[in-house]
Amino acid sequence: MNKIKNLAVFCGSSKGNDKLYSEAAVNVGKFIANNNMTLIYGGGNIGLMGMVASTASEMGSQVVGILPKRLNLPQVCNKKVETERIITEDMHERKKEMYKRSDAFIAMPGGIGTFEEFFESYTWLQLNIHNKPVGLLNINDFYTPLYNFLQNAYLKGFMKKNILDSLSIANDIDPLIKMMKEKNIEIPQKV
Repeated sequence: MNKIKNLAVFCGSSKGNDKLYSEAAVNVGKFIANNNMTLIYGGGNIGLMGMVASTASEMGSQVVGILPKRLNLPQVCNKKVETERIITEDMHERKKEMYKRSDAFIAMPGGIGTFEEFFESYTWLQLNIHNKPVGLLNINDFYTPLYNFLQNAYLKGFMKKNILDSLSIANDIDPLIKMMKEKNIEIPQKV
């Protein structure tokens, strides 16, 4: 059983064009607070990431925002929602700090930045840099095409079955976290 106390959430700095994404962001914030977790996220209070952080914070959860100095701007951080805000030199340092502080990683809907953070945490799992659970919160089938793509990579011989199987995917936060807690992650050393 994987202990998940500090949860990294990667998601959009936009809200997207479907209210289901915003509803899910609020639900994730509530879930974090109701389960006495600490949110580790990219900082700021805009888009889905701001909704997750604001909800978790308003409900009494610890919220750690980690952002590079380049993004420490009034339009990104116009109100403080974090219990702790860490300003890093650059994006590489930001991700390293997020990965160090987190027990698990989930990606909600988002854009290219969300994808990059998700893929790096998933790659680090494959490379045994960490053995922490990685999951996709598949709101309104947002990640279904990506999961199909990953399955195709496995079928074409570019991905090992154990790496594909290490990824958790669910449409709601409760079953996703349950799946991630129960997942036995044993990735052999990549050679």
